[in-house]
Amino acid sequence: MRLLGKRAEGARALFASDIHGSLTVFKKLLNAALMYKAQYVIIGGDISGKALVPIVDLGDGAYEAEGKVLRAGDLTRYIGELKARGEYYVVVSKGDYEELIADKRKVEEAFNRALVEMVAEWDSIALEKLKGAGIRVMASLGNDDPPFLAEALRGTEALEYVEGSVVEVAGREMLSYGFTNPTPWHTPREKSEEEIYSDLRALADKLARPDQAIFNIHAPPYGTNLDNAPQLTEDLRPIIRGGEVVTFHAGSKSVRRIIEEVQPLLGLHGHIHESRGYDKIGRTLVLNPGSEYGAGLLHAALVVLGDKGVDGYQLIIG
Repeated sequence: MRLLGKRAEGARALFASDIHGSLTVFKKLLNAALMYKAQYVIIGGDISGKALVPIVDLGDGAYEAEGKVLRAGDLTRYIGELKARGEYYVVVSKGDYEELIADKRKVEEAFNRALVEMVAEWDSIALEKLKGAGIRVMASLGNDDPPFLAEALRGTEALEYVEGSVVEVAGREMLSYGFTNPTPWHTPREKSEEEIYSDLRALADKLARPDQAIFNIHAPPYGTNLDNAPQLTEDLRPIIRGGEVVTFHAGSKSVRRIIEEVQPLLGLHGHIHESRGYDKIGRTLVLNPGSEYGAGLLHAALVVLGDKGVDGYQLIIG
C-alpha cells in the first residue's frame, strides 16, 4: 500500500461501498471527507439496508419491537440503533402489524418507502454537513439495491447519481456500473457475464482518455485480492475446513476482461465485504475497501490523483 505523505498534494477522492443503510457509516464517510480534505466522495453501490423492523404501538406510551417492550422515552434511542446498523422501521398498530404479517406485498411497500426516506435523510444530512465545503458526492447502485432507488437519488440535491454514465473527476473521466455477476442470493441487479461485458464495453467506448480513466464498478475483477469470498453450502452456510472458512474467487470475469483491455488508471470496487485489499491488473491499480457496516465501521479508500497518475492511496477504517 502506498501511504499518503506530505507530498501528496493532488486532488483527493474518498471511496466507500456497501454501506447497506448504516446511518453511522454514512455520517462517518462525510466526516472523513472533511477531515482528509477530499474534493470527491464516491459511493460505489449497495446503499440499501436489508431488514425492516415493525414497531407495534401498544398504547399508553408503550411499544413492542423484536420481542422487547419499549417505553416512549426509549423509542428514539432504539430507532437510532436500528439506523446505525442499517435497518429500517415502521411504527404500526396491532391491527396493521397483523396485516403486515399476512401480506408480503404490504411488507415490500413499507420497506420501499423506508428506502426512499433513507435517501432523503442522507441528502438532508449531506447538505448540512458539507455546506460550503465544495465536495461532490457521487453515488451509484449495487446488486442489492432495487432499481427504483435510482430515481430517488436523481431527486436529491447533495447526492449526484452517476451510474451508467461517464463524469469528470479531478480532470479525468470516471465510468460507473453497479450490476454484478450472479450470486447465490439472486439479488435485484445481477446479469450474465456476457451482458456485463457488453454494458462495460459500451461505457468504455465513450472515454476520450481511457488510460487516465477511473472505473467505479461495484463487482471486483475476478482472480484478485479483491474478490475472495466464503464458499457456501447449498443452504448458504460457509464451508469450514481445518477450522478455517474456505474461500474462492467470486468476482466478475467480465470486469477483469474490460480492465485488461482498457488498462484504466484506477479501479474502485466493492461487493465482497470480506476482501479488503488492493492489487494490480497490468498498469491498473484496483481497490476494494471492504465493509463492516453492521458494526458501524467506515471502510474507505483515500486516493490522491496527481497530474501524472495516482500519487498515493490508503485503505482506512474508523
